[in-house]
Amino acid sequence: MSFELSREHEEFRRSVRDFAEAEIAPHVAQWDRDHHFPVDVVHKMGALGLFGLTAPEEYGGAGLAPEDGPFTSLCLAIEELGRVDQSMGITLEAGVGLGINPILTYGTDAQKEEFLPPLVAGEKLAGFGLTEPGAGSDAGATKTKAELVGDEWVVNGSKQFITNSGSEITSLVTVTARTGTRDNGNAEISTIIVPSGTPGFTAEKAYDKLGWHISDTHPLSFEDAHVPAANLLGEKGRGFAQFLATLDDGRVAIAALAVGLIQACRDLCVEYALERQTMGGPIGRKQGVAFQIADLDVMLQAGRLLTYKAAAMKDAGAPVKEFKQAASIAKLYTSESAVTATRIATQVFGGYGFMEEYPVARFYRDAKILEIGEGTSEVQRMLIARGLGLPVK
Repeated sequence: MSFELSREHEEFRRSVRDFAEAEIAPHVAQWDRDHHFPVDVVHKMGALGLFGLTAPEEYGGAGLAPEDGPFTSLCLAIEELGRVDQSMGITLEAGVGLGINPILTYGTDAQKEEFLPPLVAGEKLAGFGLTEPGAGSDAGATKTKAELVGDEWVVNGSKQFITNSGSEITSLVTVTARTGTRDNGNAEISTIIVPSGTPGFTAEKAYDKLGWHISDTHPLSFEDAHVPAANLLGEKGRGFAQFLATLDDGRVAIAALAVGLIQACRDLCVEYALERQTMGGPIGRKQGVAFQIADLDVMLQAGRLLTYKAAAMKDAGAPVKEFKQAASIAKLYTSESAVTATRIATQVFGGYGFMEEYPVARFYRDAKILEIGEGTSEVQRMLIARGLGLPVK
């Protein structure tokens, strides 16, 4: 299997890079300070076709065949956005991987026709409601409940850390909820689509976060929120399995976001190390600086290959077990490397790296969540070990 990008992929990468440099880079520092979510830029991303890369033409998507690499294209877009700003990268990642993908994969024809077109066009966004106050890595501990009363689901519970869930263009969230109890006593978990504006569904005040200041993130509450029975997504009782599969794709997308961050750190460090003069010459002539920047390039090249390999496997329809392993490996390596890369970049910049006027400070704050979202590093190590046949718990 070759992971070399096609000419079309390289051209697409350049188009997204040009977009990010023109539409995001000039404003990102101010947006970050203001915690501003730029809806107009999301719409422009939609007009560029970024939200429709993995969707068929009938819903307004690109309609790319598997051999054209639609998932690889999505990862390239996330990488290039993330190179300029991680928040806008996660907005696309969550909008497609966690918003569109569950409906596209498991939805009925009626659900797809109703919900997908505005999401694919980037006119609306959707959230992915899995994490709860007591159910993060242990997603099976979900407490939110959905009871079928007549021809409606009545949803009660709460979710937290949900991306794209409370913006002015959020149209829905899909949530996991207990819908019964299995014969073995375990909870039966299903997935329910809850449209924005549903009485009893509230997106609470946005979080005050360490990083990703531009991204839209809220806790959610459900108090007797009534939605039609037809809003069940996929089969009853299959919600947990559906969301685990969704997270596999998301891990590769997070890896792409991390690669974009490592790329930014390497480029900024090379530029600064050539320009910054001390003791009669550029700091890049000092091994203590140059060797650290060399390490950044190793992280970048290795992380990119791991990510592209996993994306190519997804496009090629690789066996689920093999893809899951590749996704976890890519996510673990790139996310931890990204955190290291920002630490190195901040050190190379010295005191300036601690100043918010320089992008390395923002990248430093943004990096840590990459080791947490879509499954923590500990979860990835557990999954990788299980993939090797080890009975780890």
